[in-house]
Amino acid sequence: MEERTSTARVALKYGVLTSVIIMVYTTIINVSGLSQNQFLTSLTFVFMIVAIVLAMKDYREQNKGFMSYGEGLGLGTLVSAVMGLLSSAFNMFYMQFIDNTLLEQAMNKVREDMEKSGKDDAQIDQAMELSQRFMSPGIVFFMGVLGSILMGLIVSLIVAAILRREKPVFE
Repeated sequence: MEERTSTARVALKYGVLTSVIIMVYTTIINVSGLSQNQFLTSLTFVFMIVAIVLAMKDYREQNKGFMSYGEGLGLGTLVSAVMGLLSSAFNMFYMQFIDNTLLEQAMNKVREDMEKSGKDDAQIDQAMELSQRFMSPGIVFFMGVLGSILMGLIVSLIVAAILRREKPVFE
């Protein structure tokens, strides 16, 4: 009986590697004062997409060129879960102990955007109060992990369909 490569092992490898890259990238963005730039912060999703593609290719290569759709979907989701857990934990650590003004900066940016869009003070105050409730460390961590897993699932649905290669039945 032949041994198959574990999806968990490949997911852990690529999830940890991508998390380290995202941690370094996020630190550079935060230190340079560009943490409110939407384009630069959304590049972390590009890192996730690349990690999922590379993980699936690596897994398929280790399994003699075969990977089912389910294996690919599970692998990609696991990669994003590992990445989400580690990256969110780092972000919480960073916001709590290194730069505790990041949340305040984000809230100020939201207020600015609302003022530019023409909302009155009562609407802005109400929205800011509601936003403040969702800025506790636990909720931010949970939403980071959940968002990462959901984005990874969506990406994995597409990438697994493209990269799958079923093993022939009679082989």
